[in-house]
Amino acid sequence: MLVFISFWRAAAIVLCDLASTAYYIGGIVEQAIGKAAPWYIFGVMAFSYAVRGVYIESCAMFVRGGVYRVVKEAMGGTLAKLSVSALMFDYVLTGPISGVSAGQYIAGLMNDLLGVMHVPFTLPPAETSALIAVAITIYFWRQNILGIEESSDKAMKVMGITTVMVVVMIVWCGLTLAMRGATLPPVGLHFSNDALGWLGGTAWAKTVGTIGIVIAFGHSILAMSGEESLAQVNREIAHPKVANLKRAGFVIFLYSMLMTTLISFFAVMIIPDTVRMSTYSDNLIGGLAMYVVGPLSVRLVLRVFVVIVGFLILAGAVNTAIVGSNGVLNRVAEDGVLPDWFRHPHHRYGTSSRLINLIVGLQIFTILASRGNVYVLGEAYAFGVVWSFVFKALSMVVLRFKGRKPRAWKVPLNLHVGGVELPIGLTLIFLVLLATALVNLFTKRVATEWGIGFTIGLFAIFALSERFWRHKHDAAHQLEKFNVGYTPELDPVRLGLGRRPCRIVPVRDPNNFSHLDRALKEAEHHNVDLVVLTVKVERGLAANDDNPHFTPEEQNIFTAVVNLAEAHGKTVLPLVITSNDALFAIARTAQELGAEQVIMGRSAKFAPDFQAESFALRWGQVEPDADREVVVRVMSEREDLRFEI
Repeated sequence: MLVFISFWRAAAIVLCDLASTAYYIGGIVEQAIGKAAPWYIFGVMAFSYAVRGVYIESCAMFVRGGVYRVVKEAMGGTLAKLSVSALMFDYVLTGPISGVSAGQYIAGLMNDLLGVMHVPFTLPPAETSALIAVAITIYFWRQNILGIEESSDKAMKVMGITTVMVVVMIVWCGLTLAMRGATLPPVGLHFSNDALGWLGGTAWAKTVGTIGIVIAFGHSILAMSGEESLAQVNREIAHPKVANLKRAGFVIFLYSMLMTTLISFFAVMIIPDTVRMSTYSDNLIGGLAMYVVGPLSVRLVLRVFVVIVGFLILAGAVNTAIVGSNGVLNRVAEDGVLPDWFRHPHHRYGTSSRLINLIVGLQIFTILASRGNVYVLGEAYAFGVVWSFVFKALSMVVLRFKGRKPRAWKVPLNLHVGGVELPIGLTLIFLVLLATALVNLFTKRVATEWGIGFTIGLFAIFALSERFWRHKHDAAHQLEKFNVGYTPELDPVRLGLGRRPCRIVPVRDPNNFSHLDRALKEAEHHNVDLVVLTVKVERGLAANDDNPHFTPEEQNIFTAVVNLAEAHGKTVLPLVITSNDALFAIARTAQELGAEQVIMGRSAKFAPDFQAESFALRWGQVEPDADREVVVRVMSEREDLRFEI
C-alpha cells in the first residue's frame, strides 16, 4: 500500500510549479510595477523559505497537513471549507497558466522558425498555446491516473534537464554581463494603470512608500505558488519523514531562489527595454537566449534548447497542480464534505481517478475560457495563492496556543514568557501575508472579482454537499478505500515479495498497534518487507470460501494500518486470510512466504510463553523442514520477547 518517494522526488514535484514561474513571472510583475520587478521577486523568494517553514511544522504535526486539515483543527469546518475553496482557485489556475505559458514558448519558437524560412504564415499565439495546454493537461491526467510514482518519475526527469539549462544560462548570462558591463535594475516603482486597481485614483498609494512596497510585493507573490503541494505530497514521502521533508524544503528554496531570481535580474539587465516587454514579456528566457553574446546560429540553438526545457518544466507544473488538487479534494472527501463516490479507487491503479477527472475537467474549461491569455491567468490566480497562505499561517498560530503537544519541528523565533510560548516567527509571517492579501484585494481587480466569485461558489457547493451527504454517511466515510484482489495461494513472486527478508505482522485490534508501530520503526533501518496480516476466523464451510467479503471491520483495521504506514513512510503488504484457526493461518502464511520473523502483539488473555507455544504447535504442522527456524516476537510498548522456533 502506497509507494513512498524520496525527498528528491518530492522536491521535483513541487519545483515543477515553483521553478516554472521563472518562465513568466518576470514579465507579469514588470508589467505591473516596472523595472524594479527583480528586486521584489527576490524578496518574495527569500520570504518563501519562511512560509515553507509553516508547512514543514504543520506536516510534522499531521501527515496529511494541508490547508484543510490544519484550518479545521484550529478554527473549525466552516473556515476550513472557505480556505480550501480559495486554494482550489489557485490549483485550478496553476495548471492552465503553466500549460498556456508552455504553449506560448512553443508558438513563439515556431513563428520565429517560420520567419527564418520566409514562410508567409504565423501561428496565432493565444489559440495555439491554448490547444497545447489542453494536450499537456490530458497527458498528465493519464500519468496521475497511473499513480504518483509514475508522476514523480516524470518530474525528476524534467528537473534534471532543467538543471542543465539553468547552469548553461547562468554561466552564459554571467559571461555576457562581464563582457558588456552590468547595471543593476532600478529600485524605483512605476505602477501601470491596472496595477493599482481600485486604488488607482488615490495619489497616496503611489507616494506612501510602505504602501507602495506592499503593493509591489503583492504583485510578485505568485512567484511562490506551489507551497501547498509540499503538504499534499508529504503523505508519500519516505522515511525518515520529517528529516526528508526539511531536506525537500531546502532543495526547493535553493533551486527556486537561484533560478527564478537570477532569470528575472538577467532579463532586465540583458534584454533591451524596447523589445523585452513588447516581444518577450511571456517568454523572458527565450529572449535571454537571443541577446546573450555569441554567433546568431549558436544563440538560435540555445533558444531551441530553452524552449524545449521551458515546455517540459511548465508542463511539469500542470502535473503538480493535478497532484496538489487531488490531495486537497481527497482530504475534503474523507471528511464527508464531498460524496463518498469520489473516493472510490481506480479498479486497476488504485488512484482517486474520479477526483482527477473533475480537476482536469475544470482546468481544461479554464484554458478554453481564458483563450490563452497568460497575464489574465497570472493576475487571477494570485488570489488563491495568498489567501490560502493567510489561512494556513493563522491556523498554525492558533494551534500553538490551542494544541500544545510536542512538535517534531517548529518555526524559529519563539519567546517563552512564564509558562507561555509566544510564536514570534509564525506571527510575523502571518502579518506579512495578511497585509499582502488585504492590499491585493484592492489592487488586483481581476483576481479579486474572479477569486471571490469562485471561492464563494465553491464554498457554497461544499456546504450544500456536506449538508446533503452527512446524514447518509457515518464514521465509515473516514475509512480508506481499497481495491481487493483474491489469490488462491500465497505465491511470494505474485505478491511482489522474495527479494528481501520478510516479516509477518498479524493485526486485529486497530486500537492496539504498538507492535506494528515498533515493526515499522525497525523497518526504517532494515531492508525488509512487512506483511500486515489479519485473519478472518470462520467456522465450517465459510472458512474455505474462495472469494471472501472484505468487511467494514477489515476496512477499519487497514485504514489504521495506512495511517501508521504513512507516518513512518514505509510500504506494507496487506493480507486478509480466511481460516477456522487464526494461529494456523499465521503459521502457514509465514511458511509459504518464507518469513524470517512473526511479530505478534501482546495478548490481553494469554501470557507471551503461551502465545509462542501455541504458534510453535501450528508451525510444526505446516513446516516440513525440521531444521528451518522462525523467530516469533511478542511485543508491547515496553516488551520485546523473542522465541526461536
